[in-house]
Amino acid sequence: MNGSGEPVTVHILDREFHVACTPDERAGLLAAARYLDEKMREMRNGARTAGLDRIAILAALNICHELLDERARGSRESTQLAEKLQAINLKLERLLPASLQ
Repeated sequence: MNGSGEPVTVHILDREFHVACTPDERAGLLAAARYLDEKMREMRNGARTAGLDRIAILAALNICHELLDERARGSRESTQLAEKLQAINLKLERLLPASLQ
């Protein structure tokens, strides 16, 4: 979120934060805040005794892990799609008469 725009109030782990964002960014900011709040609550509920800093770091690590996994999955899927398209292209080239190429 950038520093300009209207302030939006988000609630994360029972704390209130005001973040400036543009109207176009508002929905994404609210969704991100809800997601972070959920992750931090999971960390807090799973820990016997954990300070706010520890909860925040564990939630951030989990979110980063999810992001990196998703990026890797997307990369693998893109590679697989490119390979399939190349195979289809080779089949089409073999099937089409030379005069049409």
